[in-house]
Amino acid sequence: MKISVKTILVLQAVVMLYTLSSVAAKLAAGQPPLSQGFLLFYGVEIVLLGIYALAWQQVIKHWELSVAYANRSMAILWSLIWAVVFFRESVTINNIIGVVIVFLGTMLVNQNDE
Repeated sequence: MKISVKTILVLQAVVMLYTLSSVAAKLAAGQPPLSQGFLLFYGVEIVLLGIYALAWQQVIKHWELSVAYANRSMAILWSLIWAVVFFRESVTINNIIGVVIVFLGTMLVNQNDE
């Protein structure tokens, strides 16, 4: 099965959606319990996870499971990006090395064996 750029982009969009639910969870955790902010961010997290669940079912229905799960590992990259963008967290050399290793592994799985 040939893996197209469109397939990779769809897989990454679904993974990105999943990691954004973690952003909402962290934002909810920073709010007082049961406050409007907490309920808002918690609600966003639940909605994102629901959409992700439906999208992921479609992904594993249409593409090889090994490819889908290998691309899901790219959540590490998206989480690192969101940590910098939303929370101004710093990136260490170990973070970068880890993401590069995961990226290379994902690329190996996505290569066409023909």
